[in-house]
Amino acid sequence: MMLKKLRLRFVAINMTIVLIMLSVIFGTVLAFTRQNLEKESISMMQSIAADPMKPNWNSTSAARLPYFTVWLTPFGATRSSGNSFYDLDEGDLLSQLVQTARSSESGTGYIPEYSLRFYRTSHLGGEYIIFADVSSEAATMRSLWRNCLVIGTVSLGVFFVISLLLARWAVRPVDRAWTQQKQFVSDASHELKTPLTVILTNAELLQDESYSDGERRRFSDNILAMAHRMRTLVEGLLDLARADNGAVRAAFTDVDLSALAENALLPFEPVFFEKGLTLSSEIEKGVVCRGSEQHLRQVADILLDNAQKYSDPGTVVCTLKRQGKSHAVFSVASPGAALTEKERTDIFKRFYRLDKARGSDGSYGLGLAIAEAIVREHGGKIWCESAGGVNTFFVQLPAE
Repeated sequence: MMLKKLRLRFVAINMTIVLIMLSVIFGTVLAFTRQNLEKESISMMQSIAADPMKPNWNSTSAARLPYFTVWLTPFGATRSSGNSFYDLDEGDLLSQLVQTARSSESGTGYIPEYSLRFYRTSHLGGEYIIFADVSSEAATMRSLWRNCLVIGTVSLGVFFVISLLLARWAVRPVDRAWTQQKQFVSDASHELKTPLTVILTNAELLQDESYSDGERRRFSDNILAMAHRMRTLVEGLLDLARADNGAVRAAFTDVDLSALAENALLPFEPVFFEKGLTLSSEIEKGVVCRGSEQHLRQVADILLDNAQKYSDPGTVVCTLKRQGKSHAVFSVASPGAALTEKERTDIFKRFYRLDKARGSDGSYGLGLAIAEAIVREHGGKIWCESAGGVNTFFVQLPAE
């Protein structure tokens, strides 16, 4: 429901903006067109007013509109020249037009009922009124209005469809984030439910005095073990929250990746040895990047810890080398069953585990999600590849 309202609001905002823009554009076009037509007709009448008695105005390009000129004499109005189609033999019509023109305070005006524009002028001591038939201007404006309405309606329809598609595209990240958030809350609740149930059950049994001291000690150990598991989970959630809130970027300094990788390998060597695994490294010297040393070390620890937990017997190879002039790549390759393309993507999701039974070893499926969040804050990327019975995790970072 919330996403539906968000999409509708997005469409409404888009359509409002488009409607305002189209109204401004078409309004400007109509206003300028009308102004230009009026200006051209007045300019024509001004040209004729320079010599209103000239008999051959009809044969020049100046007289682009039908017009007629009225010479006002002391004895009445006399039509002197013109090319309009008005029948001015009726004195009443001519008198009405002259009276309307002379009653105007301005020297120019428009008589809408006859589609006439007039222009009063004086020439050689006489008074003249030039009337121009501007019905073609009105027809042009009506046609332009219709075209604007048709184009505007079609444009609104097209933009409405585009807005619907854009709304789905724009809301998709929100929908995905909302789904991930709900899944995250559900998974976190599920992961917390089990240790909480164990803690509550053992706490209740611990209060029962009928149990022996040995049994009560076992209940206490169970509570302590589950509390440690919960602390591990909470710490992982806090790490994710810090990465999402940009706390990683706030601690950026120049980091010697070569030294960091070598130091990260040292504590894992005995761990690998105890599990019968061989840890090999190829670390290029002098690789430096801009980042948080603490969090980059955490990424290395996560990849090495996963390798010692889930690797098949064999050799785990850790490498660090430059890639081109501006990047460095840190990788951890371990033998194991090949991961499918879907698994290589899903493995970076929060609480995702390839084997649900891995939860018994204290793993909550947060390690790679934390690593991805940290690498993303460093402007890099992390991914997994499987080939030849070896699964390799790569971390690419900008290098100085």
